Parts: sequence; structure tokens; C-alpha cells
Amino acid sequence: MSGKHLIESPTKSDGAALWRIARDSQKLDLNSSYAYLLLSHDFADTSVVAKVDGTAVGFVLGYRKHDVGFVWQVAVDASQRGKGLAGALLDELFQRLVAQGVRYLETTITPDNEASIRLFASFAKRWDATLERRDLFSAADFPAEDGTHEQEDLYRIGPLSSH
Repeated sequence: MSGKHLIESPTKSDGAALWRIARDSQKLDLNSSYAYLLLSHDFADTSVVAKVDGTAVGFVLGYRKHDVGFVWQVAVDASQRGKGLAGALLDELFQRLVAQGVRYLETTITPDNEASIRLFASFAKRWDATLERRDLFSAADFPAEDGTHEQEDLYRIGPLSSH
């Protein structure tokens, strides 16, 4: 895949590809394929997918709560990593959301996910916004489905304005 990235809202036909990208990341909590189909359909206005030559290669899935755009998952296919695609996806999505009244980005990140921490710190810097981190879910808050789940810290970036 060598074409240019096209970033657009996902459709339900993208759901299966997004599930595969999430599965292959080996870092994200993998949800059911149904969840990716549903999010691609019901939350298309608060999500984006990147495609090269018609094939999905990355995504940001999120939802809106009042003036907050919550980023649920970000994933980029291994073939596209290191090209700034995750940042471009976030920028495209939040350009749209800020124009609709969103003032903050929120997401949760496990303390060991240095790549995601860098991604969101870089977003805050590009958008000239404050990044705050606080505890949200402790490891004990999660059911013992697979033995352990790390804590999830809440990252809040804002206020955001068009740039």
C-alpha cells in the first residue's frame, strides 16, 4: 500500500476491517466484531477511518458527551506506523468536532502505553492546549476476566479551539 491516506467517517462496511486492525495491534482491548460494526455505524460522526487504495489502515473511534469528544480507541495498521497517521486522524476528527462545539478531548490510557501517552501529549502541543492526567479506573475496578487489567488514567486536553 503506497497511496495517499484518505481520512473520512467510517461506515458499517468498515467495521470488520477496524476489528482486524484492533486485533492485530496486540495492544488494544479487543471488543467484539459487533462493537466495531455498531460504532462504525452509530458513531460515524465522532469517528474517522484512514484508507489507502480503498483499504482501511487506521482509525479513531469515539463519542461525544456534551462539549467533550471522548476517544475510545486509536489504531494504525503495522504497515502505516511511524508515518504520523494517528496524529493526522486525531487532528482531522477534532477539527470537525471543535467546529461543532467540542472544547475538550478525553481518553483513557494505561500507564505502560508510552506510545499513546506520546500521541496525546503531541496532540495537546499541536493544539496549544493543556493536558491533565488523573486516576480514573484502578486495576481492581475491572472484572478478573483474564487475570489482570492495568489501571486506566483519564487524560483531558483543552480547551480546544480551531487552528
